[in-house]
Amino acid sequence: MKIFLDCYPCFLRQALSAARRAHASAERQHEILLETMDQLRALPLEATPPVMAERIHRLVRERTHTSDPYRESKRDATEQALALLPDLRERVRTAPDPLETAVRIAIAGNIIDDGVAEGYDLHSTLERVLAQPFAIDGLAQLRQALRTADAILYLADNAGETVFDRVLIETLDLPVTYVVKGGPVINDATREDALAAGLEAVATLVDSGSDAPGTLLDHCSPAFRERFARAPLIVAKGQANYETLSEIRAPVFFLLQAKCPVIADDLNVPLGSVVLKPPRELGQWVDGAREAQA
Repeated sequence: MKIFLDCYPCFLRQALSAARRAHASAERQHEILLETMDQLRALPLEATPPVMAERIHRLVRERTHTSDPYRESKRDATEQALALLPDLRERVRTAPDPLETAVRIAIAGNIIDDGVAEGYDLHSTLERVLAQPFAIDGLAQLRQALRTADAILYLADNAGETVFDRVLIETLDLPVTYVVKGGPVINDATREDALAAGLEAVATLVDSGSDAPGTLLDHCSPAFRERFARAPLIVAKGQANYETLSEIRAPVFFLLQAKCPVIADDLNVPLGSVVLKPPRELGQWVDGAREAQA
């Protein structure tokens, strides 16, 4: 997905928010905003939004000498989510359709997003997402893909959201490789954040080798790119993964809430929609998975 002009104000808001979280002085905040505007002037129109976000947050970390401005926010989100874990598991256990409930729980966790908003309400979001119809409903296709794949590559999004992912992974009867960021960016999950959420108990943890939001494949390590190319089934959480992978030909299921008007427009869904978007050419990927198992 390409950058729209509506993204520019959001980039400046992110830069200011990150600088303040890093306790930068007013003068340093001003410098960071001016440098961000310089970066925006030089940004190619064909770039995806996470390309710019990567530059902004790397700039903030360098100018403030702060390795992870969102560390406290990520820790708080994980603690809030872990407090809900027994209830989330019980909802899946007693659900008429455990897979659908677990998928919806994972999508509910996508509300934890410091790149979009400064706050969120986990309880009200959970109730809404459990009841709200899918704006794009790829659940039947996901069931089909789960019957033919022999493993899942699961692309994480944010810290705290990791706990909601854990509930879905516990429901899946396949080995899962859980992919986190290679370094801090916004409140995206790193290995440290995944361990805090207990993901090592249910999945193999790897990192992408990149500190960009989403999955910019040309920024990722060769080892990760090889995993991605071989994966029979990929679950990609969150808006940034959609922004970076929506035009990639791969067996990717996107699980997200459309929290941004630009992304909602790109998906052709109302703002606030619950989305489970299947691959564009699912039949091809399912056939490929069958061949790999034969």
